Amino acid sequence: MGRLIKNNYSNIALLKDLMTTPPMTAKQHADIMRKRIEHRRMLEEAKELKTASDDLFEQL
Repeated sequence: MGRLIKNNYSNIALLKDLMTTPPMTAKQHADIMRKRIEHRRMLEEAKELKTASDDLFEQL
């Protein structure tokens, strides 16, 4: 049986970028969170609309 060896060095550049990049500002964080919430609400609304339309077709 062969085992795969995990390459721990595949993300070195990403780690270096993370360690040298200044932290995001409160405004940047708020913008990101606002977009996430807006996207989640849009998905929830689409699911509700789909459920409602499925219910209408079942009644016919």
